This record gives sequence, C-alpha cells and structure tokens, in this order.
Amino acid sequence: MYSQVVASARGDVNGDRIPDYVYLSGIKTADSPFTQNISLHVQDGKTGRTMSVALRPNVGYAPSLFLGDFTGNQVNDILVSIATGGSGAIMNHFIYSFLNNAPQLLFHSDRYNEQYKYRVTYKDYYKVEVVSERNNNMFMIDISTRDADYLNEIYDTNGKLISPIQGFVNPLSGLYPVDFDSNGVYELLAYQKIAGRYNADSLGYVLNTLKWQGNHFGLDNQQVAIWGS
Repeated sequence: MYSQVVASARGDVNGDRIPDYVYLSGIKTADSPFTQNISLHVQDGKTGRTMSVALRPNVGYAPSLFLGDFTGNQVNDILVSIATGGSGAIMNHFIYSFLNNAPQLLFHSDRYNEQYKYRVTYKDYYKVEVVSERNNNMFMIDISTRDADYLNEIYDTNGKLISPIQGFVNPLSGLYPVDFDSNGVYELLAYQKIAGRYNADSLGYVLNTLKWQGNHFGLDNQQVAIWGS
C-alpha cells in the first residue's frame, strides 16, 4: 500500500497573497473507504516548498479540507475533518494556521471534548434535564410525546420515574464553518448528540457556536435542538 492524495484545496494560507496547494495524504485500504496515516501538507505557491503535519488521530473515513479565515487576520486557516466511522457518527476535527509558513494548531476535537462536558438526567413528569458543566447552562427537554411503550418503561402511571436514569452527550459529531455576522470571518458551529438510555435513543443535539477570542475558540452561543415527535 502507498500514500496518495485523498483531499485537496487551493488558497493562500501563509499570508503572501499567492495561492498555496493544500492537501491531505493517506493510505487507502483496498475495497474500503478506510484511510490510514492521514497527514496535512502545504505546498508554498511561491517557493514550491512543502511543509507537512502529522495528524493525531490519523485514521478514519472521508477526510476533507475547508479553507477559511477563522481568526480575522484575512488569511485562510485549514479545517480538516475526518469521520471515525463509529455508531455515534463521531468526527475528528483539526484547524491549523500556516501564517508565515509556521504551522500552529488552533483547534483539536479531543481538546474540545475534554472541555465541554454535560449531565443528562431524566426527571419526573416526562422531562430530561441537560446541564452544560462549562457554563452551568440548563436545558429541559419535554419527552411526553414519545411513544407510549418507551415512556411506560421509564415512568409509572403517575408520571414518576420508576428508577433513576442518566443519559449522556456524545463527542463532536460535526463542526461546521458559518459566517454568522457576514464579516468574512467564520465561526464554528459544533454539534453533539444528546442520548438517553443508549446511543440510538436520540433526544436532540447541543449546538455550540465557537468564536475566535484572540488565542482560542471561546463559546459564543449555546442552544439545544430537539427531535420532533
């Protein structure tokens, strides 16, 4: 097996106003979309010199690139997205700056997942409480319209919990660049699935909007989107 280009894009990422060639290389598995040893490369459009960054984790499915300004310096940064292929639709994401040909990691999904933790607790009367530990925000999901068989396994005839139940929130399942205020600088819209008793028991998503705050991506807005009945 040999390494090959699995995604590519063109744009100025080092700030010299000359488009660079940005690409991901990896080793594809025969008869499978699975890719190993994924690395990020930038070929300087002016000099032809190539710089490479080894990604960790460096395996997954459907690796992709997006070039856009996330920091407001009018130079493209590089968003790399790789699907893990797991049942939770979990993704690995990286954002790199190559300003002045100096690679700098601006965002890593592992770091995000460590920072954004949640508590999901079933409550009496067909409610599920979701608490974001990072900012102590609390959301309440009404599950009273769920299927009767589902509810009867959890609540008695008076709407009281039969036994305590804790749900959970998955790691990142999507990170989308969105220029919410149309100023040419992209924010990040992060999706994390809220699950009940098991992963397929989907209750909705936590939607976090992240904005560059000088030296890191900070939480700018937080919402919960719920499934319809």
